[in-house]
Amino acid sequence: MSIAAMKTDTTTPAQALAPAKAAKTLQARLTARLGLMLRAAAVAVIPPLITLAVLLMIWQIGFGRPGATLPPPTQVWKEAKDLILDPFFVNGPQDIGLGWRVLTSLQRVLIGFSLSAVVGVLMGAVVGQSIWAMRGLDPIFQVLRTVPPLAWLPIALAAFRDSSPSAIFVIFITSIWPVLINTAVGVRNIPQDYRNVAQVLRLNQVEFFFKIMAPSAAPYIFTGLRIGIGLSWLSIVAAEMLTGGVGIGFFIWDAWNSSRLPDIVVALVYIGVVGFVLDRIVAALGSLITRGAAAN
Repeated sequence: MSIAAMKTDTTTPAQALAPAKAAKTLQARLTARLGLMLRAAAVAVIPPLITLAVLLMIWQIGFGRPGATLPPPTQVWKEAKDLILDPFFVNGPQDIGLGWRVLTSLQRVLIGFSLSAVVGVLMGAVVGQSIWAMRGLDPIFQVLRTVPPLAWLPIALAAFRDSSPSAIFVIFITSIWPVLINTAVGVRNIPQDYRNVAQVLRLNQVEFFFKIMAPSAAPYIFTGLRIGIGLSWLSIVAAEMLTGGVGIGFFIWDAWNSSRLPDIVVALVYIGVVGFVLDRIVAALGSLITRGAAAN
């Protein structure tokens, strides 16, 4: 190196090591963050897996003996392995995988639950906003919401003369009540200061609904929606047992008539997992829209 170059190069050893030190610091932070993520995942996953293993062991010991009334896990795997490993097979109009049956049931649930969400929120807003509407309609709602889902099915079949709209109606009439009631409670709990601001700004009913009512009652609304989606999934399974078709409910009833208990066990697992996922989706959507606010 020439003397001139040595004079112009003023980089100190500490400055030369700075990029390497920064890279090591970044790597350490990424490693620490990855460790925290793995630890959180382990805390969330390992306890349920251990519990599941213990339950399967108890199940196997309790019903693994000859002559047991229920099939043990080993028999369920042996006889219903195809339903577990290939949920989307198609061998005929009625011989399809549980994945397709679940999707058919979910389609009905989506229609019925969407209708109940829209109608429930609108009617709940009216009942919560008007004291006269609450006095006139609330007793009727309290009576109708106690009617079991399957009790509505004969009325629906008589009215629609078809199984598919009847099942959708059962979903609608079952899931609307928690949405309606929770929305009404949320509207009644809107702070008076918010109502005073709306009067000062001279908001009309539509503006008041979207700018004041809906954001304030959103935690209550999503509480009702979470209850409603669970009731929707429960009611469709029960309704399909009686109306037939290719849904998951009719599959359980058909498996019972054919004495295929392992198939029923697998179907129950599908139903539980799908119900859990539906609840988590609505909960995540509610947390996103309400920014984590909870109903009092």
